[in-house]
Amino acid sequence: MSMLKVEDMHVYYGSIHAIKGISFEVNEHEIVTLIGANGAGKSTSLNTVAGLLKPRTGSVSFEGKNISNMPASKIVSLGMALCPEGRRVFQQMTVRENLEMGGYTRPAGEIADSLADVFDRFPRLKERHKQIAGTLSGGEQQMLAMGRALMSKPKLLMLDEPSMGLAPLLVEQIFDIIQELNAAGTTILLVEQNAQMALSIANRAYVLETGRVVKSGNAHELMNDDDVRKAYLG
Repeated sequence: MSMLKVEDMHVYYGSIHAIKGISFEVNEHEIVTLIGANGAGKSTSLNTVAGLLKPRTGSVSFEGKNISNMPASKIVSLGMALCPEGRRVFQQMTVRENLEMGGYTRPAGEIADSLADVFDRFPRLKERHKQIAGTLSGGEQQMLAMGRALMSKPKLLMLDEPSMGLAPLLVEQIFDIIQELNAAGTTILLVEQNAQMALSIANRAYVLETGRVVKSGNAHELMNDDDVRKAYLG
């Protein structure tokens, strides 16, 4: 069943037409990835779905409900969370405080359980729960950003460039965590510059070029598609 459905979405930055009528969907329990070059519209698509930008025309629906003009905070409470590009943790707050911020839509009585779940998944964050987030390494900040998104107990987790700037070993670790989250029941929408890695774990993929979907299909088949290989897999 389709959990997220984007239909003919157009998004503008001022007079710049950034997203030109894209349509895509994410079914329950899937990992779906959007790949494409820088400036293709991947992050803009996620930010629009998350309610941080508004589409000028077209629609975004989540579990059958139109959320195109809903405020971002309301979208989070429906069960969708965005882990933004560049990690964007609250630099001056502790690890624990960052995580608690992520749980603001949950009843107060559930925060302790959510924290325990995140610490279970990211033991490094548990070790450093009193540490100021800005002093963590890049990999630890990425784990914190993911943990903060998970605090809202999302049905759909959207990840924007989770491997950016990380050492190869950490990239593998982050992708293992994404697969574990998915196996545990979280649906994933992934935007990732590392197309090889993204396609290797996704069920389906959409290829974006200058704000349009130019190809879509089974991730494994796209990985073996000559055009995709030439353009994104090096």
